[in-house]
Amino acid sequence: MADKIDKEKRKQILIDLRKKALEEFEKSLPMSRDNFRMLFDYLDNKLQEKKCDDDHEMTRTYLNVIGVENVEKILGWLRAKGGYCDCEVLANVEEQFE
Repeated sequence: MADKIDKEKRKQILIDLRKKALEEFEKSLPMSRDNFRMLFDYLDNKLQEKKCDDDHEMTRTYLNVIGVENVEKILGWLRAKGGYCDCEVLANVEEQFE
Protein backbone atom coordinates (compact mmCIF):
# COMPACT_ATOMS: atom_id res chain seq x y z
CA MET A 1 0.00 0.00 0.00
CA ALA A 2 2.80 2.42 0.88
CA ASP A 3 4.46 1.70 -2.48
CA LYS A 4 1.29 2.68 -4.33
CA ILE A 5 1.04 5.93 -2.37
CA ASP A 6 4.72 6.70 -3.02
CA LYS A 7 4.25 5.96 -6.70
CA GLU A 8 1.26 8.32 -6.86
CA LYS A 9 3.21 11.04 -5.04
CA ARG A 10 6.15 10.67 -7.44
CA LYS A 11 3.77 10.79 -10.39
CA GLN A 12 2.16 13.98 -9.08
CA ILE A 13 5.56 15.56 -8.41
CA LEU A 14 6.60 14.85 -12.02
CA ILE A 15 3.36 16.35 -13.32
CA ASP A 16 3.89 19.45 -11.18
CA LEU A 17 7.52 19.80 -12.32
CA ARG A 18 6.54 19.54 -15.99
CA LYS A 19 3.79 22.10 -15.49
CA LYS A 20 6.21 24.49 -13.76
CA ALA A 21 8.83 24.02 -16.50
CA LEU A 22 6.22 24.80 -19.16
CA GLU A 23 5.08 27.91 -17.29
CA GLU A 24 8.69 29.12 -16.98
CA PHE A 25 9.30 28.44 -20.68
CA GLU A 26 6.17 30.43 -21.60
CA LYS A 27 7.25 33.35 -19.39
CA SER A 28 10.70 33.35 -21.00
CA LEU A 29 9.37 33.77 -24.55
CA PRO A 30 10.52 37.13 -25.97
CA MET A 31 7.67 37.14 -28.52
CA SER A 32 4.38 35.32 -29.01
CA ARG A 33 4.12 31.60 -29.78
CA ASP A 34 2.33 32.50 -33.00
CA ASN A 35 5.27 34.63 -34.13
CA PHE A 36 7.63 31.76 -33.33
CA ARG A 37 5.49 29.32 -35.31
CA MET A 38 5.47 31.69 -38.27
CA LEU A 39 9.25 32.13 -37.93
CA PHE A 40 9.73 28.36 -38.05
CA ASP A 41 7.52 28.10 -41.16
CA TYR A 42 9.42 30.98 -42.79
CA LEU A 43 12.80 29.40 -42.05
CA ASP A 44 11.61 26.01 -43.27
CA ASN A 45 10.59 27.53 -46.61
CA LYS A 46 13.68 29.72 -46.99
CA LEU A 47 16.09 26.91 -46.10
CA GLN A 48 14.62 24.83 -48.91
CA GLU A 49 15.59 27.61 -51.33
CA LYS A 50 18.99 28.53 -49.87
CA LYS A 51 21.46 26.79 -47.59
CA CYS A 52 22.17 28.09 -44.12
CA ASP A 53 25.05 30.57 -43.93
CA ASP A 54 25.70 29.67 -40.28
CA ASP A 55 24.22 32.95 -39.10
CA HIS A 56 20.79 34.42 -38.34
CA GLU A 57 20.37 36.30 -41.63
CA MET A 58 16.97 34.78 -42.44
CA THR A 59 15.74 34.98 -38.85
CA ARG A 60 16.79 38.63 -38.62
CA THR A 61 15.06 39.41 -41.94
CA TYR A 62 11.81 37.80 -40.77
CA LEU A 63 11.88 39.61 -37.42
CA ASN A 64 12.45 42.95 -39.16
CA VAL A 65 9.62 42.29 -41.64
CA ILE A 66 7.11 41.64 -38.86
CA GLY A 67 8.29 44.76 -37.04
CA VAL A 68 9.82 43.22 -33.93
CA GLU A 69 11.68 45.84 -31.89
CA ASN A 70 13.71 43.51 -29.66
CA VAL A 71 15.53 41.57 -32.40
CA GLU A 72 18.79 41.20 -30.46
CA LYS A 73 16.94 39.96 -27.38
CA ILE A 74 15.15 37.33 -29.48
CA LEU A 75 18.40 36.25 -31.17
CA GLY A 76 20.04 35.92 -27.75
CA TRP A 77 17.11 33.84 -26.52
CA LEU A 78 17.35 31.61 -29.60
CA ARG A 79 21.09 31.12 -29.01
CA ALA A 80 20.44 30.20 -25.38
CA LYS A 81 18.01 27.53 -26.60
CA GLY A 82 20.52 26.08 -29.11
CA GLY A 83 19.62 28.17 -32.16
CA TYR A 84 23.06 29.48 -33.11
CA CYS A 85 22.09 29.93 -36.78
CA ASP A 86 18.97 29.71 -38.95
CA CYS A 87 19.10 25.93 -39.46
CA GLU A 88 19.76 25.32 -35.76
CA VAL A 89 16.74 27.43 -34.86
CA LEU A 90 14.69 24.82 -36.71
CA ALA A 91 16.69 21.82 -35.49
CA ASN A 92 17.01 22.77 -31.82
CA VAL A 93 14.43 25.40 -30.92
CA GLU A 94 11.32 24.41 -32.87
CA GLU A 95 11.08 21.07 -31.05
CA GLN A 96 10.82 22.91 -27.72
CA PHE A 97 7.46 24.29 -28.88
CA GLU A 98 5.90 20.87 -29.40
